[in-house]
Amino acid sequence: MRILLTNDDGIYAPGLRALRMELKKLGTVTVVAPATEQSAAGHSVTLLVPLLVNEVYEDDGQSLIGWAVEGRPADCVKLALLELLEEPPDLIVSGMNAGSNAGINVIYSGTVAAAVEGAFYHHTAIACSLEYDKKIYDFPKGANYARQVIEQILANKPAPGSLYNVNVPVLERGPIRGIKVMPQNVSTYREKFDRRVNPRGRTYFWMGLDFHCPSPNPDTDVTALAEQFITVTPLQFDMTDHARMRAMQEWNWGEMK
Repeated sequence: MRILLTNDDGIYAPGLRALRMELKKLGTVTVVAPATEQSAAGHSVTLLVPLLVNEVYEDDGQSLIGWAVEGRPADCVKLALLELLEEPPDLIVSGMNAGSNAGINVIYSGTVAAAVEGAFYHHTAIACSLEYDKKIYDFPKGANYARQVIEQILANKPAPGSLYNVNVPVLERGPIRGIKVMPQNVSTYREKFDRRVNPRGRTYFWMGLDFHCPSPNPDTDVTALAEQFITVTPLQFDMTDHARMRAMQEWNWGEMK
């Protein structure tokens, strides 16, 4: 099996390193990932500057790991599929992200966006993230769980272009209780900005890290994660509201004059 691995935390991130070691148990892994952290980049792509690419090797300096791209996660997947890989991958995995990508975070996530880009090109794509508590991460253990989930997804022979979002809960909180297939929570997160003044007297704002979902909808990925379940959410990138569209097609649209 040929696996393309990417992320949004950067090619040298410990989460990617741990997930790469686990995915090597399933097949040949090629990494194409951002050269620097691109957290919350969403599905942005680079248009106005060139994309610089550098080969990255194992510590022995001989074995090619893949490529570091001076761009966004979606850029990495585009370049991998259209320019860098000699053969198309059988699977695209994005992660393992430092922090969960559950709930409304799916919209902002560069990790999820990279998987979406892979699904655009009709590849099975899976985003993997590890929830944290006080920035404590056990990436090797989290990656081991992610690999087991990936194996079970593949065993069910997903259709080309299938897209999944996997979140592993805080491992220090207690044992994993199982896997739940859950919808994305869409409740608003509570966020705040720190208001500051720079030495030149200009006011600036810095988004704080203390954001959470104060009242998540029950039976969603956010609540299941809090209950110590690994969550799997099938995603789609067709943003059309088909039910509302059908209703609108029945409207009496007047002629334009």
